[in-house]
Amino acid sequence: MDFGKVPADSVKDVDFTLPEDGKQTLKTLAHLKPVKKPDFYIGCAKWGRKEWLNMIYPKKTKEADFLDQYVKHFNSIELNAVFYSIPKAELIRKWRIKAEENTANDFLFCPKFSRTISHIKRLKNAEEATDQYLASISEFGKFLGPCFLQLGDNFGPNNFEVLETYLEKLPQDLEVFVELRHEEWFADKEVRNRLFEMLSKLKKGAAITDASGRRDCVHMELTIPEIFIRFVGNGKEFQDSDFARIDEWTVRIKFWLAQGLKKVYFFLHQHDEKDTPILANYTIEQFNKHLGSDVPEIKFIDLGDVEPQHTLF
Repeated sequence: MDFGKVPADSVKDVDFTLPEDGKQTLKTLAHLKPVKKPDFYIGCAKWGRKEWLNMIYPKKTKEADFLDQYVKHFNSIELNAVFYSIPKAELIRKWRIKAEENTANDFLFCPKFSRTISHIKRLKNAEEATDQYLASISEFGKFLGPCFLQLGDNFGPNNFEVLETYLEKLPQDLEVFVELRHEEWFADKEVRNRLFEMLSKLKKGAAITDASGRRDCVHMELTIPEIFIRFVGNGKEFQDSDFARIDEWTVRIKFWLAQGLKKVYFFLHQHDEKDTPILANYTIEQFNKHLGSDVPEIKFIDLGDVEPQHTLF
């Protein structure tokens, strides 16, 4: 994932401090009570990583069987694979069966909307494509988590009505988180407030993307009592920094849980995905230890020359 990437020599200059909670977050969590057992889903964005052979996948695993292995380690995935084309129902069914046969726990696919809808049609005249997309992903059945609508960098606030109209026409029971990247969504206070109020009214979530070079996307606005966080790490060289960032997220999420947050979706990305399972497992460890989640830790086969993980707080 290259979004928000900065040169390696600039990482040390980034202020990774999480901003204060946004105005909409205060409204969303007002008058809620903590739930006894919040849901936690932690995963990656792809399963097809050859770098994970002999790390979490058995050395001789064929690529066709990577998903079979992935679901044994994680309880969810931010499914980017369906972004590049509208998936066929048969393919979704095949993936669902792999999850059914290989996971001992509940597993959720969180599919990204196909780019035909979001980037090519830009949400206009996208009814047919959306119907095809929804018909296909419905094949996930009980394994379907929230869908993730990512809009392009050039999809700015002048498209507000287009976005609102599109979201209004989606099935009301479809869980959706929206990621916006154009800087003006966050730079203009009036636009920002209007955006998050609209998402709250429609009961759609606002994805938070924590990347080094786009701190404005760490908007800290909750429009529903659930979070969908896309965390972009900087790789092995900056592992201590990334762990410290996870620690800070743990503290903030703990505060939100005390205010009534119900679900946590936390997906790990890196510009080089080789060590992403290590970052993911650290996240699982900290959430289990400090937030009361009980997500199974990853079963590593061989970490090679990677140093043991350690807690930073």
